Amino acid sequence: MQATSSSSWHNGNSSLNGVSDDLHNAACLSISNSNGQINGGTSEISSNIRTQTDKDVIRLIGQYLRSLGLNLTTERLIEESGSCLDHPLTEKFQTHVMNGEWLKAESDLEELKSLLEEDVPHAISEMKFLLLEQKYLEHLENGHVLEALQCLRGEITPLKHNTNRVHELSSYMMCSTGEELRGMSRWDGKGLISRQKLMEKLQAFFPPVVMLPPRRLQTLLSQALELQTDRCLYHNASSTNSLENETLFVDHLCTKEQLPYDTVQVLNDHSEEVWFCRFSNDGQKLATGSKDSTVIIWDVDPETLQLRHSRTLEGHCYGLSYLSWSPDDIYLIACGRDNCPDLWVWHVETGNLRVKMTNSPEDSLTTCAWHKDGKKFVTGGTKGQFFQCVR
Repeated sequence: MQATSSSSWHNGNSSLNGVSDDLHNAACLSISNSNGQINGGTSEISSNIRTQTDKDVIRLIGQYLRSLGLNLTTERLIEESGSCLDHPLTEKFQTHVMNGEWLKAESDLEELKSLLEEDVPHAISEMKFLLLEQKYLEHLENGHVLEALQCLRGEITPLKHNTNRVHELSSYMMCSTGEELRGMSRWDGKGLISRQKLMEKLQAFFPPVVMLPPRRLQTLLSQALELQTDRCLYHNASSTNSLENETLFVDHLCTKEQLPYDTVQVLNDHSEEVWFCRFSNDGQKLATGSKDSTVIIWDVDPETLQLRHSRTLEGHCYGLSYLSWSPDDIYLIACGRDNCPDLWVWHVETGNLRVKMTNSPEDSLTTCAWHKDGKKFVTGGTKGQFFQCVR
């Protein structure tokens, strides 16, 4: 079967970003001969395949079957439906990448230019860089130092692309073993896994009508399960909610009986109402804030889930109505109620007050949130004040 050129993919003045299903059909038809044969077999396209949704579902199923290694089944699906999973040129490109045929893969990029998303020159440079990076790392792992050096100096460096990464790649020349290389570069090593990850990066440069995003069916199923979980009225976080542990035959549903309702421990350490409580991010501690102006840190027993009083944080004047753990659970912010102008940042393990923040007696600091880097947080309150703080 002779692969068609990329020009057969386009029709007239059709643009790639607004591409219709006709373009994908054109690519599929271009690999059929005049007698309607595909891959040597007679194709009779089912009259039941009418809508774009039908065609999309067939492509998704075909991609999933192929990922399971059911290649004959996939080919039969393609033949009977008259569909194809990806553009013929991208299929050839993927084969060369997965086989480690780097020169052929680079050559394929020239044919694929017209199929790429916007900013083609940058995309081609990035894709070449990714290919050569894999080639270089595989040479190093195989102990082919001279070939790796030639790849780095003669192919990667002349691209003048991602200079910082080039410097990082050059440092891997000092690795004496494959294990050291994989650890230093955080790379999976030569083989199916790393090449599959490379292919997933390369796929991002193609629109879905040309090449399906990786594991698209699994992604859609995961999103459906996540939506069902969000809508589950009695959802219990302890219940399994991953594709590996859920059946796809019925919708996710937690019953009332799954909710915990037996009292296993009563805590009386606070002398007034408890206004706020929050578990640490790792689930090993609980912080409770009370009207009695104290914060109590509790240790959580991982086996029995019983709480043990660890320490008390004192010195708050307004009662505690909001608490926030830093992402690493080292620090805890405590906020007061209503017109409280103060904010306290505690070091949890030592019980030391890291800082007490007071900008103005007229402020209201009753809520806060950490940034994910753990180096800054924001705070505000009922009077409209809002501050960003860096620790």
